[in-house]
Amino acid sequence: MNYELVQLKEKRVAGLRIRTSNSDPNMSRSIGMAWHSFFYDGIYYSIPDKKNDKSIGLYTNYESDVNGLYDVMVCCEVEDTASLPENVQSEIIASGKYAKFIVRGHVQKAVGEFWMKLWSMDLDRKFSCDFEEYQSGDMENAEIHIYISLN
Repeated sequence: MNYELVQLKEKRVAGLRIRTSNSDPNMSRSIGMAWHSFFYDGIYYSIPDKKNDKSIGLYTNYESDVNGLYDVMVCCEVEDTASLPENVQSEIIASGKYAKFIVRGHVQKAVGEFWMKLWSMDLDRKFSCDFEEYQSGDMENAEIHIYISLN
């Protein structure tokens, strides 16, 4: 898979957080439920001070590597986190070096295939903040920018 090395500035995000692992048999279902709740329970619309209309799937607070627990946040980038609704959490996406991948296609299929391929790549992963940035709301023909933190 082709990627570009990029240097990102820090980002503030706000949204819903769950804790899971790749070995959890309910991982996909739990993440799907978080996305559903984010949009269909009105969480996205309740978050003030959005920087743009993109949504983000953030993977952070890794216990170790691909085998440990980690947090998943379904979120969006915000200017400020001072006036967030009660059920919304915030997180910082750290500045630093990332591998940027561009994935296109049906959202669930394209992202799932990406992660399966990524796990077999020999990247010097930092396991700090990895995230998917969804460029539009088109589920069938999406463009997703995926950033993997590197050492």
